[in-house]
Amino acid sequence: MRALCRLLRSRRSNNSNISYDAYMSRRRQSASSSDQVTAILGAQWGDEGKGKLVDILASKYDICARFNGGSNAGHTLVVDGQKFAMHLLPCGVLNSHCTCVIGNGVVVHVPTLMQELQSLLNANIGIDGRILISDRAHIVFDFHQEIDGILENLRDAHNDKEADKSKTGSGEQGSIGTTRRGIGPCYASKMYRNGLRFGDLLNFSRFKDKYLRLVEMNQKLFTELSDYNTKEEIARFESYREILLPMIQDTIFYINHEHKQGKRVLLEGANAALLDIDFGTYPMVTASSTCHGGIATGAGLAAPFVTNRIGVVKAYTTRVGHGPFPTEQRNEYGEHLGTVGAEFGTTTGRKRRCGWLDIPLLQYSNLLNAYSSMNITKLDVLDDMDEIQIGTAYTLNGQRLSAGAMPSTMDDLAQIEVEYETLPGWNTSIAQCKTYQELPTNAKKYIETIERLTEIPVSWIGVGPDRHDMINKLQQS
Repeated sequence: MRALCRLLRSRRSNNSNISYDAYMSRRRQSASSSDQVTAILGAQWGDEGKGKLVDILASKYDICARFNGGSNAGHTLVVDGQKFAMHLLPCGVLNSHCTCVIGNGVVVHVPTLMQELQSLLNANIGIDGRILISDRAHIVFDFHQEIDGILENLRDAHNDKEADKSKTGSGEQGSIGTTRRGIGPCYASKMYRNGLRFGDLLNFSRFKDKYLRLVEMNQKLFTELSDYNTKEEIARFESYREILLPMIQDTIFYINHEHKQGKRVLLEGANAALLDIDFGTYPMVTASSTCHGGIATGAGLAAPFVTNRIGVVKAYTTRVGHGPFPTEQRNEYGEHLGTVGAEFGTTTGRKRRCGWLDIPLLQYSNLLNAYSSMNITKLDVLDDMDEIQIGTAYTLNGQRLSAGAMPSTMDDLAQIEVEYETLPGWNTSIAQCKTYQELPTNAKKYIETIERLTEIPVSWIGVGPDRHDMINKLQQS
């Protein structure tokens, strides 16, 4: 035991001899390498602007793949002034040479997918042969969405009954605040092992039998589904088959085969680390694996191949739905961030809750994903602020938590107190800045403070909504 302690002390001593500048320089070199496989991952509670970076990078990649979630994800892209809202298709679809894959870990509401395909055709964006759907991806039916709504209503009703009984605040009161898009119920069908996958559409007679059995089971569990129109939904899927069949493939084999041939792969995460079903702020989470580990299970590409992991971080923090939010600002600062940042959900239109950047959250997120670098988005939203605060540490019951520690219960998270560092604002527009050097001094100090506190280099900085409003910091360092 003493020998082990001496060894640990020796390692700590050796690490302390490495200067911060040298450490960050080494991280930047690693992050700026030309990797064959890159993952774009949400580092907060979602809505960070992942789609924009995916769209930018897709021109340099052969394959762009989604590996988790469903139409509860919403990525808004602005290309030459034209807006595209993607819920299921990978954002790389706007690049004509990129093959887009919907992986086995994604759950797909086909009517929503059809709407997205039509929007691309309306914009004269070619999709023939460029979209592949895993034969193992599960299908979200309309009754899954109805069940989602039923469960949310039950949670709210239970909360109303309990509200008078409790005199103390709970981090888990009320509904989860899901998008009611059927994501959780579809993943539940997957875990019950009676869900339907796209491969089932290859034999439509068997598909119908499995579908009717699935509906019947859910009707027994949820009496509200007793009059559910199965004939109409079956007829719709029969009409969808002609469009879908050429897209259905063994994408696990495809991605691995193309990777072996030297093709570059871009992996697009949906939702974010703090919404992960295992690691997020449970139960106010999504129903899928949103972190680095979800790539192996949701796309079938082994983790060691994913050598570049970019965490996308909004320059402040937002959250949709319910649950504790340590740095939330229910004041003029939160209102300013929400108004200037146009913080309304792409999927539901719900107003997002806003607060200061949360470093302890990012440190925890980094433990889960080991980010190579970060993309700081929407820095321009802070342009008009005289002072900007950054949450630097958590305190729970008078004890300061270690960097990277995150309470596992919502009751504890609701009791968190946050320590802040205040930085001066820059009070000028950064919309026209094209290089890191062109940013105001205080904007650069803000970025460098984030790097110092997280020990993660910043690679990209968003200074506006358009595809071109992004600074590549590593290229200029």
